[in-house]
Amino acid sequence: MGDRDSVETPRAPAPAPLFKTANTAQDPIPSSSPAFATPAYPIASRPAREAVRPPPPAFKKPTTPAVLPILLPPAILRPLAFRTITKKHNLTITSSSLQLLATFIGRHCGSGWREEGLAERVLDEVAKAWKRNGGGVILADTPDKKLVDTLRQLELCMSGGRLDAGRLSRSNSGLGGNVLDSRAALLSREDSQISLGLSGLEVEDDLPMNISGDEKPSTKQDARPYLKVISAFTQPRLTYSTTKKSLEIVTTPPSLFPPPSHKTAFFRNRYNLIHQRLMRNESFQTPSFSTTAKSKPSLQRSSSTITTVQQAYKITPIANLLGRSGSSHLLLGLLAIAPTTGELALSDLTGSITLDLSLARPVPEDGAWFGPGMIVLIEGMYEEDGSNAGGGVGGMIGGRFFGSSIGGPPAERRDVTLGTSGSSNHGGPSILSAGAGFGWVDFLGVGSERAQGKAMRRIQQKTLGSRGSDDDDESRKRTKIAVLGECQLDSPRTLEAIRKILASYAAADSVEDSPLSIVFMGNFVSKAVLAGAESGAGSIEYKEHFNALASVLSEFPSTLSSTTLIFVPGDNDPWASAFSAGAAAPLPRDKVPDIFTLRVRRAVNTANLEAGKVNGTGEAIWTSNPARISIFGPVEDIVLFRDDMAGRLRRSAITFEKPDEDGNDEDVQMDSDTVEPAATTAPSGSRHNHQHGREEMHLDPSIHEAESHLPTDPHQNPQQHQSKPSPSDASARKLIKTLLDQSHLSPFPLSSRPVLWDYASALQLCPLPTALVLADSEVAPFAITYEGCHVMNPARVVDELGFEGRRGGVARWVEYDVRKRRGEVKNVRF
Repeated sequence: MGDRDSVETPRAPAPAPLFKTANTAQDPIPSSSPAFATPAYPIASRPAREAVRPPPPAFKKPTTPAVLPILLPPAILRPLAFRTITKKHNLTITSSSLQLLATFIGRHCGSGWREEGLAERVLDEVAKAWKRNGGGVILADTPDKKLVDTLRQLELCMSGGRLDAGRLSRSNSGLGGNVLDSRAALLSREDSQISLGLSGLEVEDDLPMNISGDEKPSTKQDARPYLKVISAFTQPRLTYSTTKKSLEIVTTPPSLFPPPSHKTAFFRNRYNLIHQRLMRNESFQTPSFSTTAKSKPSLQRSSSTITTVQQAYKITPIANLLGRSGSSHLLLGLLAIAPTTGELALSDLTGSITLDLSLARPVPEDGAWFGPGMIVLIEGMYEEDGSNAGGGVGGMIGGRFFGSSIGGPPAERRDVTLGTSGSSNHGGPSILSAGAGFGWVDFLGVGSERAQGKAMRRIQQKTLGSRGSDDDDESRKRTKIAVLGECQLDSPRTLEAIRKILASYAAADSVEDSPLSIVFMGNFVSKAVLAGAESGAGSIEYKEHFNALASVLSEFPSTLSSTTLIFVPGDNDPWASAFSAGAAAPLPRDKVPDIFTLRVRRAVNTANLEAGKVNGTGEAIWTSNPARISIFGPVEDIVLFRDDMAGRLRRSAITFEKPDEDGNDEDVQMDSDTVEPAATTAPSGSRHNHQHGREEMHLDPSIHEAESHLPTDPHQNPQQHQSKPSPSDASARKLIKTLLDQSHLSPFPLSSRPVLWDYASALQLCPLPTALVLADSEVAPFAITYEGCHVMNPARVVDELGFEGRRGGVARWVEYDVRKRRGEVKNVRF
């Protein structure tokens, strides 16, 4: 009963921590107040803590491993190159290219090129870039340094011997990591990347940005390192794809004797480029909705400026005219002479039709040339003849098209074609276009607008200053390019004129007044060289003429050592003159052979040595006709073209009957700041009526804009200058409008101006360049801006009408300012 009857006494609950007695074993100091565990003596207060500075960050070792360069023999790399380049990409590699790749891999991949698979990735990217740039089936180090430029881009994308995928994708796509529209997302496909951003700049340190997106500091204080001369034979060959709505690089190797299908592709590509440009124009876009639902579609544009609904034009294919006799249509096609009947005909991709332009009026009146070889818009009426003599769809359509008005397709500003413009152009009028979005296309092989444009504009502003800065600024730089036309070296007066022009630059107060470049444009002799037994037209005499020029240039060593000399040949220069005898040679034509120009090169090298510049900054470049000058990559595009175009246009153009009304002379007048728009313009919905001719030809000034920058007398009355232009000014505007509306340097039939079919893309003016030098010896010098493109003509360097008896003359040339994008006709007496 002891355990069962035992009763446990209840225990007192444990005290709360606040009232718990202190453990003297752990705390030997007795508390003065056990209930509150107060210590026997007050706790000494801590001293004020001083502000402690954070320790400096510890040194971190670079995460990118160092690469130990090695000497890699080409024989050891050959098996891997064969598997990657030949078997995988179906390319053939030459010994020199293999040596170049071995040096690059040994330097940048190091000892891990084989074990870590670094070399295979590099070879794979080199092969992809080579195929994207249309390098052909043989991977060789060509004279245009395409392989070297590719390796320079890959060098920027390497980190620790490995290719950075992020950097490589930005370099290949040319998008720079920006968030673009949905169209840019489609460009990530390998088969559609044609821009690639492979800049191809000659100077390795001239790349505008490093690959991480940070701007590379620019130490250059002159624009010449960013100046590159591009021959028509090294320019990328582009063709327009109607399925992808984009420009693509032609991968087939070019040939001087291509198959006949290339001739058809040449005209088809030219037509497609103009057609897609018209389809982007707002005048040819059908509105999505209309406030006047009951109104019927009409091709006639409203003459009211406050109309909210704009009627759209509609282009009818020629094949669709069958069975629609008596109806009015607007046609777009190529003017040609029918081979069977010898009559004027119009052709497009669907067929051809005979034209009757006896009652047609050009739009604008006497504002442009129209002739065979040009792509035009014709509005009129189709009538069948019932003979059923046509060839059906794809051939000559039976019947006849009676035109009432004819005009050229409207030109498109450069920024609109590249898709870089907004709703207005730097405060100017609104641009009626949806934009092509060709900013990702590398037109010249120097990088696309989206890949290099923004960074290169920053470098341009740092190098040259802003466009609106004052010339008296202390930091002004060299911005001038001198252009001399028709430099016939067999004339002593020409050599005297060149000497006087160079002396004017040599006598400048500072280096900033000297030009960046001096362009000499042919013909360099007055007679065709090697064209026969004519005296003074042999190869020995031709070489002596350049020796005489070298003697003149040697008198100005300071100018030679700091300037780029560019020589563009004419039709009288070899080798083309040997078979053309001075007639129109095929375009583009190659440069003057080096065998004739050795003395000029020697003069430039001597000037560099005398100036203490061992490597030499002055240079002499002989290029093709036409050629292009690229300054700051895609920012500045200057076209150089030598051709007597005005005379050929006058001989082959269609003549129209003058209107009976005396008041129509007002339509011929052009404002000094505005050129009349083209006929896109102009077609009305019905057949032209003479009684309402002037009312139907009201043009939209917001589509076409031109400014005249002809040099004027500062004491001249501005109102007098803005009156009716002079005959020479009107002729120049007529020539410029014809050429830029056609967007082609040779809008002629192949019988009068032959073209090399595989190199015809070099003659396209799409997009419009920033400046065009059209050297025509039969037209007075001018400098006029049309649709943002500044067109200049230096004419002859010796003014034949400016002689003072037999003792002197007048030397003329054009001086183009790169920063202001304006040219000025200069002259000096000698």
